[in-house]
Amino acid sequence: MRPVLGFFAGLTFGIGLILSGMANPAKVLNFLDIFGAWDPSLAFVMGGASVTAFIGYRLVWRRDAPALGPGFDMPDNTAIDAPLLTGAAIFGTGWGLGGFCPGPAWTALAMGAPGTLIFLPAMLIGIVLGGRAKSFTIFTAKGA
Repeated sequence: MRPVLGFFAGLTFGIGLILSGMANPAKVLNFLDIFGAWDPSLAFVMGGASVTAFIGYRLVWRRDAPALGPGFDMPDNTAIDAPLLTGAAIFGTGWGLGGFCPGPAWTALAMGAPGTLIFLPAMLIGIVLGGRAKSFTIFTAKGA
């Protein structure tokens, strides 16, 4: 049952990405171009998502456990450290250059959006390299 509900949640998310324009890299890039052809409409999408997430989290945290699992999976590490900031900078740079973040990129692949066939393999390579970089001592040193 859990995989079926996960599929429908992902499908709903993908449809929302398409309807909101988040799967269109030109719309995202125009939102980031504040000194050029700025399109502020994505701010409304992000605002709506933030309000929905805020309310959703408040409702979910009232429960002892999720509906389809024994407990909530929360990260143990909450530190703002170099790997987090580096990852955020790389993510933001990729988003600004390509107009995609991971979810909309997969959605755009199904839509045949140009640039997706370059972005997705590059993203997957980055995910693999990032996973391997975690094993280096520079990223796992205690007290760093």
